[in-house]
Amino acid sequence: MKICFIPIDNRPVCYTLAQDITAIDDAIELLIPPRKFLGDLTKIADISKLFDWLRQQPQCDAIILSLDTLAYGGLIPSRRCHNTFEEIKLRIGELKEILSDKKAKIYAFSSIMRISNNNYNEEEKEYWSEYGKKIFEYSFNIHQFGNADSKEIPSEIIDDYLKTRKRNFDINKIYIDWQKEGFFETLIFSKDDCAEYGLNVKEAEEIEALGGFTKTGADEIPLTLLARAIKKDIKIFVDYIEPDCKNLVSNYEDVSIDKSVSGQLELGGFTRVDSKETADVILLVNNFREKQGELVMGWKTQPFNKNVVIPDKPFAVADVRYANGADNDFVEKLIPKINKFFLGYAGWNTSANTLGSLLAGVKVAYQAKKYNLSAFKKLQMVRFLDDWAYQANIRGQIKEPSDIKPLIKPYYDKLATVFGYESDYSGVKITYPWKRKFETEIVL
Repeated sequence: MKICFIPIDNRPVCYTLAQDITAIDDAIELLIPPRKFLGDLTKIADISKLFDWLRQQPQCDAIILSLDTLAYGGLIPSRRCHNTFEEIKLRIGELKEILSDKKAKIYAFSSIMRISNNNYNEEEKEYWSEYGKKIFEYSFNIHQFGNADSKEIPSEIIDDYLKTRKRNFDINKIYIDWQKEGFFETLIFSKDDCAEYGLNVKEAEEIEALGGFTKTGADEIPLTLLARAIKKDIKIFVDYIEPDCKNLVSNYEDVSIDKSVSGQLELGGFTRVDSKETADVILLVNNFREKQGELVMGWKTQPFNKNVVIPDKPFAVADVRYANGADNDFVEKLIPKINKFFLGYAGWNTSANTLGSLLAGVKVAYQAKKYNLSAFKKLQMVRFLDDWAYQANIRGQIKEPSDIKPLIKPYYDKLATVFGYESDYSGVKITYPWKRKFETEIVL
């Protein structure tokens, strides 16, 4: 199977994770553009080179793409770039012509522009550092009450913000028209960092009224679409560590953890069943009580204090008791019990991020046509080292990006023993691709 894949940007979880997942089955050929063509925190993607690259690709079974990458230069540029609606419309018109010539099934997603509730402008326009919270409050109130006071926000700033929102929303409506023409096999509109109310939530409602399909999440959606493109009938039983708490809502999301699980399973092309006996795979979810924790933010939750019971059939583990990192108590009990039925682990960022990336790996690994055990071991090593060793432990110990290779080694040694991973630690490389602590890249 040939899959053409255009990521959101060049982060490891968007770029190399897709490669590591598909490498588990040698029967899958992933065609992905050179990483240097894609954007990062401050650089937009080279759209003209991506268009040329896409033209040059051979016939594929599926094309999976971030429309934001090819319309604006990436997810972050979709909030920052100053291109007009007419300029973006012309650009995506060219994209449509290229894709039409490919005659492949197209799985795509476009974001509904998020609105963060802080004055942190690393991924927003410059004025967010002073007016971010005020714009969030304006957005929240105008949706909830139908009006809002914007006197504390300079008129030129609120006008620019609303103009950018309208441009992106109008572009999304064009994609809906394409969908109605039958252009897409699957089209998703992502809701990133949602609150109960806001202009982004209002837009999502309007998109659904127009016939569009919205989904909470963002970075994991290309991976979930990857799972959807791989046609396998896999029946999943969801086994919660805290079954009485499955209707609680995760941080940064607007739906319950159970709805998030169901949404990822449906979009990924899985069948959810009510019985362990009839299931092909057990999805073990380490969910939270009361409220999802987040170690790096100092947000606590009820600790894990049970035994980990491993199924006697294929299983995968979604660790969502904490956002942005693993649950240390849970992982310490899980690792010694990993066995031949283990299909994967994830504890990355939001609950949707964790679930989408995990299920993509399950889709590839379960009954792979040409199973690559070495690639599977490598993927699991990287996920545990990133989600557990770094995010849940080392990230909180450092003040800025630094050499953490000595701190990672004890975790590496423990995991290498569990997975039978034979490699010299001296060859491991650990970097900070966006020069910030939020993400690291671990290369084995």
